Amino acid sequence: MASSEVHKVPVYSVNDIKSTTDDALAPYLGSLPQPYTFAQDHTKTNVHLFLGYAAVAIAGFSFYAERKLNWEATHSPWIIAAVLSYFTLNSLLTYWVWAVEAGEVFRGKRKSGETISIRSSVQKHSPLYKLRVQYKSAQGKVLQEKEIETSFTKWFAADGTFHPEPLRAWLAGEIEVLGLAAKETEKKTGGVASLVGVQEDTKDVKRRK
Repeated sequence: MASSEVHKVPVYSVNDIKSTTDDALAPYLGSLPQPYTFAQDHTKTNVHLFLGYAAVAIAGFSFYAERKLNWEATHSPWIIAAVLSYFTLNSLLTYWVWAVEAGEVFRGKRKSGETISIRSSVQKHSPLYKLRVQYKSAQGKVLQEKEIETSFTKWFAADGTFHPEPLRAWLAGEIEVLGLAAKETEKKTGGVASLVGVQEDTKDVKRRK
């Protein structure tokens, strides 16, 4: 089932194309048929936001103190501590982005305990979209780990229109658990949405035919 919303991006902006593709992963993985649905884990994102907002809040406090209390206030132990805290938080944020998140765009968990981690990357002026996928059992055993890549032109038209179905088809063809989910969706919908990753009741599909 094709999406009714048309999404266009500048075709020469690799960052925009990558971001649009990255953003399409969570809705797809979160709408797979049970028991394959992945609930997204936002822990790393929440830590990222906390560090970022905390640094901004401290910077705002320091600016307010300087404007309202004049230059003398900047010599206060509180202001010095705030400035040191700001640089510490920014350093932690930089470390978190490069060493902990390390390009991860999705981390999710099934009800049965299996987890999936997907990291994406691109090279400047390259049309190739690269993913590193790691799928683990509930006990932490690696069930599948691989790197895959293909061209953005598989799901972006020449005018920048984004078509999610080819992206989902590519993922289902490369990642075993998503391939199984696609087969399950096809079974439930009679092929109506075999690769779209929608949760629909079979009776509802038949009523729309």
